[in-house]
Amino acid sequence: MRDMKSEVGYWTFFIIAGIVVFVLLFFHMMIIHMDQLLGIFNPAGGSALDWKNVIYRSHSAFFTTIYIILLAAALYHGFYGLRTILFELGLKKRTQSLITIAVWVIGITLFSVGVFANIAVQTVKAAV
Repeated sequence: MRDMKSEVGYWTFFIIAGIVVFVLLFFHMMIIHMDQLLGIFNPAGGSALDWKNVIYRSHSAFFTTIYIILLAAALYHGFYGLRTILFELGLKKRTQSLITIAVWVIGITLFSVGVFANIAVQTVKAAV
């Protein structure tokens, strides 16, 4: 019974993560790819991908937080999906446990690297 409850919890977070990824990617599309309509995130003018605009967003606490949330949601959603696909192969319980541990370790490692990179980019200066 305990396994079933934890699996329902994993699945619930999987759905929530999918919704978060969907919403944040919608905003990404609006800011980056429809920058002519929403130029408010492009103070230097021009394209959203111009270096000064990228640095402006990178130095924003709002965007740093959003990027970290998106990273966490995307990693969880993707790795849980991969874990579920592997479990459907009919693996033994011991193998499933090892896969779960491996997915968590890899996911946390990638999340740590992503958070470090996201925070480190705040020290980058805009080119003059």
